[in-house]
Amino acid sequence: MNNVLSWTDLSKFKRGDIDRVNGTNNSYSNLRLFGHSEKEVNLILYRDRHSWCPYCQKIWLWLEFKRIPYKVKKINMYCYGQKEKWYLKKVSSGKLPAIELNGEIITESDNIITRLENEFGTVGSSLLSNDIREVRILEREIFRSWCNWLCRKSFSFLDESFSKNKFRKSIQKLEKILSSSKTGFIDSRINNSEKLEPGTGDIIFIPYMERMNASLCYYKGFNLRNNYPFIDRWLTLLENLSQYKGTQGDFHTHSHDLPPQMGGCFKEVNNQQISFSNLIDVGEGLGNLEFNHAVNLDYYAKIALNRVLKHKDNIINANPYEKDLFEESLRSALTYMITRELNKVPNKAIASINYFKNRISVPRDMPVISARLLRQSLNKIISPNITSITDRIPVEHRYDQDPSNFILNYRL
Repeated sequence: MNNVLSWTDLSKFKRGDIDRVNGTNNSYSNLRLFGHSEKEVNLILYRDRHSWCPYCQKIWLWLEFKRIPYKVKKINMYCYGQKEKWYLKKVSSGKLPAIELNGEIITESDNIITRLENEFGTVGSSLLSNDIREVRILEREIFRSWCNWLCRKSFSFLDESFSKNKFRKSIQKLEKILSSSKTGFIDSRINNSEKLEPGTGDIIFIPYMERMNASLCYYKGFNLRNNYPFIDRWLTLLENLSQYKGTQGDFHTHSHDLPPQMGGCFKEVNNQQISFSNLIDVGEGLGNLEFNHAVNLDYYAKIALNRVLKHKDNIINANPYEKDLFEESLRSALTYMITRELNKVPNKAIASINYFKNRISVPRDMPVISARLLRQSLNKIISPNITSITDRIPVEHRYDQDPSNFILNYRL
């Protein structure tokens, strides 16, 4: 492994950091201004630290599309860490998301959007308007049918088929709505820059549609995008928008963050399910099924490099396996990702590589494509067909993702 780049050499390939405050949407920012002065900010968004909460994503998206300046404070979800005491003093239930607007605390995502509309105006149709009343009802119907299929154990083929067919009937209603849309959106609007964007009718669907797309591939072998071309078109339109891309999780993250949130997810074992779940688990990803755009791979590889360089000491310290071997293996993977120079690592390093690979979280750590390139590079440096015992990802909780390893005094 003499050709593995040092940390100093790897740093030479870094790209400039994004403008977190006024640039494109990102999960790292604690302040978003959209060209305004910080003195004008009277809104704080409290959202989950790992960007796993779908209801937090809904408010996050609304603020980004409306371009309302806001501060961000990140709070733990119970499934991966202790809730911060200071937040419980502010919101005794610990619920997320919450906003603080002019000193007033509001919880529950629908209440938050209604309050934001009253203060700042709407994004497309108003949440309470008759224009999207049926769409809101449909979103809950689809959510329930998805939960019933994904999270209830089936004891027979007929039981599984019934749940699947009920979901298909619900999702077909959305497909019909989108098939008649000239813009491809549910509730399109023209923004101040004369560009077409989704409205609130779309935003309420985005978080769980994203999670359905991932979880049904992984647990059921069900290809949502191929089965429903107008939903595929809708997702593709969203994936071209920086507001959405900054919030988007990948299939690996959702497949493994959902079980503790949902109370369990059950597999329907079939050939496609086995194939999809294997590709997701090893980190190869499912290509256009999770992100349907051609992109500049070098750009996203360097984002991944930036993120690892920023957190490398904590990444190494948090890994429970032999530190020196993992440190060199990590540099080997980054070397391959940036230069295509391949340096295989010893088989005894595989456990530490898999541990790290399984805990790259999107979008908390990096964008979808960056995470895919990093995982693929980690795969490349190990010998094929070598099995190694590695820590199983927990399904009842995600304490392995406790942010205390990365954030000082996070419980204060």
